[in-house]
Amino acid sequence: MNIAILPGDGIGPEIVAEAVKVLKALGLRFEMETAPVGGAAYEAAGHPLPESTLRLARAADAILFGAVGDWKYDKLERALRPEQAILGLRKALGLFANFRPAICYEQLTHASSLKPELVAGLDILIVRELTGDIYFGQPRGRRSAPDGAFAGSEEAFDTMRYTRPEIERIARVAFDAARQRHKRVTSVDKANVLETFQFWKDVVSDVHKDYPDVQLEHMYVDNAAMQLVKEPKKFDVIVTGNMFGDILSDEASMLTGSIGMLPSASLNEKKQGLYEPSHGSAPDIAGKGVANPLATILSAAMMLRFSLNQPEAADRIEAAVKTVLAQGLRTPDIHSEGTTRVGTTQMGDAVVNALR
Repeated sequence: MNIAILPGDGIGPEIVAEAVKVLKALGLRFEMETAPVGGAAYEAAGHPLPESTLRLARAADAILFGAVGDWKYDKLERALRPEQAILGLRKALGLFANFRPAICYEQLTHASSLKPELVAGLDILIVRELTGDIYFGQPRGRRSAPDGAFAGSEEAFDTMRYTRPEIERIARVAFDAARQRHKRVTSVDKANVLETFQFWKDVVSDVHKDYPDVQLEHMYVDNAAMQLVKEPKKFDVIVTGNMFGDILSDEASMLTGSIGMLPSASLNEKKQGLYEPSHGSAPDIAGKGVANPLATILSAAMMLRFSLNQPEAADRIEAAVKTVLAQGLRTPDIHSEGTTRVGTTQMGDAVVNALR
């Protein structure tokens, strides 16, 4: 089992170190190699995704990724900014399917932004298409506006695009996932306004014909955003495009109490995956030892399940996290009265002890 370790920037190195500690405590044999990515790679090699890092990632069975980004790089040209590293990895490795589970643990229902009765037992899976949409569509750039009310003025533009094969494959991923859950899929679009998402809706409906045992519902993205707050437990699997998935998964994260609890997996057709917490690099708290490592540790569990064929080890990690939460240990983002406040390293140590 060959794992590429890409800690990145901000709190990335701190939280990845705790996940690696947990992986080593499992007693399994891993080959792990670390490489710089993001701002750290720019400092070391002049590019956020050096060829040596990309080569390591291509050769690995799975990638454990921290986070990239720091305000001090905001003035760099876009191609050299840290965030280009994660976009480059997604594109180069064909990581088209992003899994973002939103689970509200029993011990954290009070930490949610919603009433406990709305989130108790919450278990949603958001399946986000990751390599298409407006993030990668061409053409894009800046120019003098060729038409419209302000023709001749400077304008910027991006292109929203999806092909049938892109939509078909992400729809099948969502329907297959639903078959392992409660057999309900909500496809989120904006078909009433965007031609791209009328096409999305049509193709998802076509694929659904191969899954008669799975219930399919179509929902506009603005309504989906509202329903996630109003009645989140009505959802099982949500499938949507790159931009809508980016926004909705962050909204769903707050239903669970903290984005610091949300893991994610990005897979290609070979089940090679990149595993990372859903949160960012949080440079404002980097080096303070207060970041929550549980999303990264749970991402490692997803890695074991989806890419490394070690479901029992994944179960052990997830059970250990539940044990630690039941013990009342909390990093600052999920701390509340009556619980014990701990730092990044202490939380990682507690998960290791629960494993043993």
